[in-house]
Amino acid sequence: MIEQILTNCISKACLELFGTQPEDQQIQIQKTKREFEGDLTLVVFPLVKMSRKSPADTAKMLGEHLQNELTEIVRFNVVQGFLNLVVADAYWVDFLKTYANDQQFGKLKSKNQAPVVIEFSSPNTNKPLHLGHVRNNLLGHSVAAIVEAAGYEVKRVNLVNDRGIHICKSMLAWQKWGHEITPEKAGKKGDKLVGDFYVLFDQKNKIEIQKLMETGVEAKAAEKESPLMIEAQQMLQKWEQGDEEIRSLWKRMNDWVYSGFDKTYARMGIRFDKTYYESETYLLGKSLVEEGLTKGVLIKKEDGSVWADLSDSGLDEKLLLRADGTSVYMTQDLGTAKLRYDDYRAGKLIYVVGNEQNYHFDVLKIVLKKIGFDWADRIKHLSYGMVELPEGKMKSREGTVVDADELMEEMFQTAKNLTSELGKVSDFTIEESAELFEMVGLGALKYFILKVDPKKNMMFNPEESVDFTGNTGPFIQYTHARISSLLRKANEQGITFDEIVDFGFELHPKEIRILHQLHEYPSTIALAAENLSPAMLSNYIYDLVREYNQFYQEVPIFKETDRNKMVFRLQLSKFTAQVIKSGMELLGIQVPDRM
Repeated sequence: MIEQILTNCISKACLELFGTQPEDQQIQIQKTKREFEGDLTLVVFPLVKMSRKSPADTAKMLGEHLQNELTEIVRFNVVQGFLNLVVADAYWVDFLKTYANDQQFGKLKSKNQAPVVIEFSSPNTNKPLHLGHVRNNLLGHSVAAIVEAAGYEVKRVNLVNDRGIHICKSMLAWQKWGHEITPEKAGKKGDKLVGDFYVLFDQKNKIEIQKLMETGVEAKAAEKESPLMIEAQQMLQKWEQGDEEIRSLWKRMNDWVYSGFDKTYARMGIRFDKTYYESETYLLGKSLVEEGLTKGVLIKKEDGSVWADLSDSGLDEKLLLRADGTSVYMTQDLGTAKLRYDDYRAGKLIYVVGNEQNYHFDVLKIVLKKIGFDWADRIKHLSYGMVELPEGKMKSREGTVVDADELMEEMFQTAKNLTSELGKVSDFTIEESAELFEMVGLGALKYFILKVDPKKNMMFNPEESVDFTGNTGPFIQYTHARISSLLRKANEQGITFDEIVDFGFELHPKEIRILHQLHEYPSTIALAAENLSPAMLSNYIYDLVREYNQFYQEVPIFKETDRNKMVFRLQLSKFTAQVIKSGMELLGIQVPDRM
């Protein structure tokens, strides 16, 4: 690629002209700003110390050297400390010829390194997946695909939080008020039925807390002394002791939930290489805590609870085992991390978890290192912001969450209504229409979420996401369909454009802009993988689509009288569609050929 050619030549030029060879990080090449002539710009300031000349003089000397040495550079201009370089049309044409039919364009060579393990989803088995889980799953799925495209082996894993007090709340509510109801009898997905009992527990528990407070008990004490909460705690203790009746009910209700999850994952397009269960890892976590006690790096208090003193790391104490011997989230995460490392000998362990858990993962790494696991430094927390709705935050226990299944169905219906209104399915069969509505609806949802920097909180508005203009999934999907229609028309007219036979014309500025954008696709994948940011890729695709639509409006294709120009523009369109499809696939989004 041209950036590497320039980097090599600039390095040699500095040695020849200034007697010093710069470090790679000193050679900063970026896209030229639109208001200046040029394709690529060298930032000269990092090189003036070795040149011992002004930035403008340094830039002029390097520009003259590059123009003399490289056929790829046809002219240059200097703006203060910036050297703007114009790349030869021939380079862009050769680039198109080389990669236009390469279906793997953009994907980087295998790094042959230890696998990258990415954990995402991590649901609780006391409720269905909701909008917050949707962002988690879409981020995890896309990051995995992008890191894979960057040349790494990736293992997608899920940790199901299938035990704990929250699970017991649903179980206890079902025992008391379920009347042996099942998903089949209720006509509901199993995860939704179990979630209903989680909400019911909270409603009944609030009544008990209120009664205690009316007798003079303070609010915090009432929460602990509520008979329902005490029963739930007792149920958790029985579960950890292996009580057969409790374990049987736990397995039955969890199976209902897993069945529901599978349907949601399938529609969302999510898959995993392996699923871990907290019920199978917390005991390993307990044994690691015991190991820490033996080594003297953890402390046991008088009530029997076990803690990690993190004051030497600028933090406070962290509970690892309760006084009654039951474990906490940190306990099972210790066990899961150890098990996962042993399974894969991972080069990186990436956790896709909301930013409310930042402290948790700081502690996890510190405790693992205290116990003696140096690989704890390989843990990376991909911390993402919360998703809110125009009407405010969601609360699971109050039943005010946006259910993932209902959200996907709403997106389907919204896409159906808008697409039908715009007349985009007038010649579609019922089956083809349904497939398009699903593609557009889920594409809108996924793109709207993924285009936002993961670190930022975001507000999701379904109506804004399904729009055929602006920075949206449907706008990108429609552009792909438009190009596909263009290529079909060419085929129908017998125009072949697999190879440019004769090139002897000057490229249009819009053609160069598109080629420049296409040229950046591999480096965008690398950058998005490095930063674990689908947003970088999302916005790259939008910029490409925007450039193409401007080209489409301003530059003739079928009306072009020069056949070579027409064939070139068709080939450019085909390459653009290929990159759009490839990039959207990395976001987990399908693009239609007709719309």
